[in-house]
This record gives sequence, C-alpha cells and structure tokens, in this order.
Amino acid sequence: MRTGVPRELHPDQVGLDRHGLRTDRATDRPTERPSDRVGAAMRTGIIGTGRIGSTLARILVAAGHEVLLANARGPRSIGPLLAELGPAASAAHPAEVADQAELLVLMVPYASIRGLLAPAAVQDKVLVDATNAFGGAGAPADLGDRSSSELVAEWYPGARVVKSLNTMHFETLAVAGTAGGERLAHFTAGDDEKAKEIVAGIITDLGFAPVDTGSLHSGGILQQPGGPLFNRPLTEAQALAWISH
Repeated sequence: MRTGVPRELHPDQVGLDRHGLRTDRATDRPTERPSDRVGAAMRTGIIGTGRIGSTLARILVAAGHEVLLANARGPRSIGPLLAELGPAASAAHPAEVADQAELLVLMVPYASIRGLLAPAAVQDKVLVDATNAFGGAGAPADLGDRSSSELVAEWYPGARVVKSLNTMHFETLAVAGTAGGERLAHFTAGDDEKAKEIVAGIITDLGFAPVDTGSLHSGGILQQPGGPLFNRPLTEAQALAWISH
C-alpha cells in the first residue's frame, strides 16, 4: 500500500470543488436507501456536539435516524440543537447515551476519550472513533507506530471499535451527501468485520461511499492526522483506485 496519495487522484486535479464535489453535477445518484441494509434507522449516540458532531446529527436525522446527544456541558446546553432537529433527537449525559444508543460515535477532543466512559458501558457495542489526535500547535500527535484508534480499543477493550467519520471537514460533511454526482468516500478501519459493515451501512445512508482501509492499525494510520487520507476528499472511484495500489 502506498504511503502517499498519487497526484492524479488529488481532488484539485480531477475537477472537484472545495468540498470534493464534481463541479458539473452531471451524474445523479439514487437517494432512496434499501430498507433491508445494515444500519437502517439505528439509534445513534453522538458524544460531542461541536461543529462536526452537530453536523453529523443533522444529516443523520435527515436520513431518518434517531440521535442521542451528549457533551461535557450537560443536556441543557444542547437545547437549541434539539429544537432544530425535532423529535428524532434527544440529549442526556454521556453515560446515559452510551447505555441507550445502538451505535456510539465519539466526536470529542482525543485527549478526553480515556476515562470518558466506563468500559462496561460500551461492552460489545459498535464504537466509532471519529476523533483526531493532535499534539502541540496542531501537529499530529506522536503515537509511535500505533494508530490512535488502537489506543481507544485498549482503553475500551470490550468495544467493537471502528475508525471512521474523521477525515472530512464539517462543511463538506454537511452538503456532500445530498449534492448529487459521484459519491465521496468515507473510510472505515477496524478488526471487527461486522462492525465495519454496520458503519458502512450508515455511511451509505448518508449519501457517501464506504471504503474499507483495513485493520485498526494499518487503516487507522492511513486515516488519522498525518496520514495520506486525512482531510482529503476523494470520490469513491478515486479512493478505491488508491486503496488497490
């Protein structure tokens, strides 16, 4: 697997705009989702309601999912977002969201993950690590030869950890799934194939293309800050072409 994205696959060189979308919008894709696919209408918990967490909540609700939200400031602080999202959204404390959700997404600062939840709270639960490990001055954190998600899996040994939903800017996430044209890729990495399938189903439901980057170690390194797939919008065809090399 290559360590850099080939120039011919860079969005700036294939007619994509700042969100990674085709500028001509020539090709439309189906908007209906199959009713029997994995991940349909799941109750998704999101811990972290900053720009990216709030954006994910909006597009999940628009896709017909129920969302449970939590942050460090408490449920009252989420009131305005709940009013916007309507009856498909509710708020609670992190431990309560972890207990009630069918799938849990972490969108908090990476440094706050360890100890955020009791490991038993996510036992056997699909836990999407959508966080990014940064060090000082916005540089990628030095984790040696480990992926940041491998450490998350160590901190929550009973969880079915999948690295996903971390590589795309929140502005792109907000619009790209319903913009038409070629689907953009969201990547999944993990050691539990069924868990990755569940996350892939939700990615598809949101209008994106799931692309498997491999294990939590090798795939996670590709996706995290400093990796070749981080913050780089690629279409499904571009991503698959890169992964196949």
